[in-house]
Amino acid sequence: MDLQLKDKLALVTGSTAGIGLATAEALAREGAGVIITGRTQRRVDEALSKLVAVNPNARPEGLAVDLGTSEGAEAITERWPSVDILINNVGIFEPKPFEQISDADWLRFFEINVLSGVRLSRHYLPHMKASNWGRIVFISSESALQIPVEMIHYGMTKTAQLAIARGLAETTRGTNVTVNSVLPGPTASEGVNEFVGKLAENQKKSAKDVERDFFAHARPSSILQRFERPEEIASVVAFLASPRSSAINGAAVRADGGVVRSIG
Repeated sequence: MDLQLKDKLALVTGSTAGIGLATAEALAREGAGVIITGRTQRRVDEALSKLVAVNPNARPEGLAVDLGTSEGAEAITERWPSVDILINNVGIFEPKPFEQISDADWLRFFEINVLSGVRLSRHYLPHMKASNWGRIVFISSESALQIPVEMIHYGMTKTAQLAIARGLAETTRGTNVTVNSVLPGPTASEGVNEFVGKLAENQKKSAKDVERDFFAHARPSSILQRFERPEEIASVVAFLASPRSSAINGAAVRADGGVVRSIG
C-alpha cells in the first residue's frame, strides 16, 4: 500500500534507536523527508547513515538536542518552523520502587516524556491547522492503562500522553489534522535489550529465559508472549502518520501484543 507520504516532512523525536529509529526508517521508505533527534551528535550521525542505507534517495536531517528542556524544543522549532508530521517518541524509563522515586525523578520523567511533546505540539499544531493537514502521534505505552508497579512514574507519563493527545484532537474538529496515540506493548528497544542483558547476567540466565520469565510473571496477559520488534510498532505509526488514516482521530491505538485485556 502506498501511504502517500512522498514530500511530507516528518519530525521523529528520540529517533536514534528503537521505535523512533524504526519509525524514521518506515517513513523514509515511504518517501517522506525525515528529521531525527538524539542526545549526542555521534548518535544522530549514526542514525542518519542508517536512514540513507534504507532509502538511498533520502535526505534526512538531524539535530543533537535535549528535549527535556524548553531550550531543546526551541532549537528544533527555530530550525524547522513547520512540519507535516510530528511523532512525539522521545522518552525514558527506569524501574524503581515507589518509595525511592524522588521529586527530581518525577519532574525529570514529566519533562522528558510529557512536556517534550507538549512543547512541540504547541508550536506545530497551529501551522498544521493553518495548512489544513497534519499528523501528530504520541508514542505512549500499554503502561498508560496498566500502570507498572515497578515504575509508577513512567506509567504516569504514559497516561498523561493519552489525555493530551485526546484533548488536542478535540481542537482539530472539522479539519484534516489528526492527533492520536499508539500504545506499544513491551518492546525490544535498545534500553530494554540492555536491561534484559543485565538481568540475564545477574541471574546467570540466558536472555531468552529472562524474556520467558518476564512474560510469565510481569506481563502474563500478553498474547504475543514475546517482546515486540520496533519495526512492528513503526508500521502502525507510519500508517497513522499518513493520509490513509484520515478517519482515525483522538484514538489510543493499541499495538500491545494483547497485553491489555479490556476491549474498551
